[in-house]
Amino acid sequence: MTKYIRHAWAFCALLLLALLANAARVQVVQAGSYDGNPANRRPTIARYQQPRGDILVGDEPVTGSTDSGQQLRYERTYRDGPLYAPVTGFSSQVYGTTFLEHAEDGVLSGSDPMLSPFPLWHDVTRGPRHVGNVVTTLNREAQRAAYRGLAGRRGAVAAVEPATGRVLALVTSPSYDPSALSGNGEAVTSAWARLNDDPEKPMLNRAIRQTYPPGSTFKVVTAAAALDAGVITDLDARTDSPDPYRLPGTTTKLANESDGCRDASLRAAFEWSCNTVFAKLGVDVGVADMTAEARAFGFNDTGLRIPFSVAPSTFDTRVDRAQLALSSIGQYNTRATPLQMAMVAAAVADGGRLRPPHLVERTTRRDGETITAYGPRPERQVMSAATAARLRDLMTDVVREGTGGNAAIPGATVGGKTGTAQHGVGNAGVPYAWFVSWAQADDDLEPKVAVAVVVEDASADRGDISGGGDAAPIAKAVMRAVLGL
Repeated sequence: MTKYIRHAWAFCALLLLALLANAARVQVVQAGSYDGNPANRRPTIARYQQPRGDILVGDEPVTGSTDSGQQLRYERTYRDGPLYAPVTGFSSQVYGTTFLEHAEDGVLSGSDPMLSPFPLWHDVTRGPRHVGNVVTTLNREAQRAAYRGLAGRRGAVAAVEPATGRVLALVTSPSYDPSALSGNGEAVTSAWARLNDDPEKPMLNRAIRQTYPPGSTFKVVTAAAALDAGVITDLDARTDSPDPYRLPGTTTKLANESDGCRDASLRAAFEWSCNTVFAKLGVDVGVADMTAEARAFGFNDTGLRIPFSVAPSTFDTRVDRAQLALSSIGQYNTRATPLQMAMVAAAVADGGRLRPPHLVERTTRRDGETITAYGPRPERQVMSAATAARLRDLMTDVVREGTGGNAAIPGATVGGKTGTAQHGVGNAGVPYAWFVSWAQADDDLEPKVAVAVVVEDASADRGDISGGGDAAPIAKAVMRAVLGL
């Protein structure tokens, strides 16, 4: 071979090596930057090139996909969209994803490497994605009962299984149909503007993202703190509780909406929701112990996820004695989500133990094979078992003889606590009606459900001491659905 042919051959070989090296650089080293470039529509096109995985309630999907025939081919559909919107959220080609659609997007879109039998080979070949399904913990009948009970009124319902933390119902009202946001046409942008401008805020997840003053339902926490701290040792002993009660360090006097609260026992005060007794109890317990008890129940927890984030419920830790008195009856800066108050009821029902709530039972491949199973999370002891037993007794009395009679269920033991939370400038707003409860069928070994209901636009008079009229019947319907009664 002549010299110049050898030189040409070596030069061509170098060019080939340089070409291969550049191709490797583009496809391996710089692949991420090209994938993430806003001008690159290939990932978006690939994302919608096949149907999305489904979200299931029981064995039935509440989501689906429809072929639009466009470049972004498959659009998301929802069955009973308004009913399940607080759980599913939406999956929009324009506005992204929320709630389970967002938290479990890897499984639903097929980008989770666990869905492929050979993840590394799948990454190299860039073959079709294997999408998966998400199975929720919801009880279909309980969800429907909560939605029917609210009947379009502003409010929310959360229900959990005390022994496991499984979320059985999560409803907010008013709601919306997530299907309206699925595509990418003018109808979607119009729906987005309309929903965001709606003063009723249908896209606000009131069950987990809205906090309210819990009012008298917070007295469950205050009673637990008083019992655990030894401030109260006998449920039926008279307390030193004046009526009205002058807030410490002020000239402001706190009154009750019912008679017979002066020096009332804890049992009577709980049954008839005496503000003066519980305000003084909170002061007697003190800031440190009240704060510790509230934190044990889940207040001031900024990390709760179910798997999407939950707005933290709050108990102010920097208060004077007057503010502590108001905080102890669920006013001042005390705020709670309905899910948090369902957790409070669940801890009482389960002997003082509390398991963090979870909404996803398992994720599966399309053929039903389980990828990940989510069992109960580790429990924590919120209060002593003796305190929980006493609180169960008190809550049972509320339903049997007190303000929560509308929640009574034949064939079951029901414990509850009513509440009416004042709010607005000078407490001029229509009170929020609250009810928290738990239920155990006569043939069950343990309570099966704990519920919290809040109704924002309740019809109760401002002088009404409870949410027994508006919220308790909704809780009753949910509990009956879970118990099968």
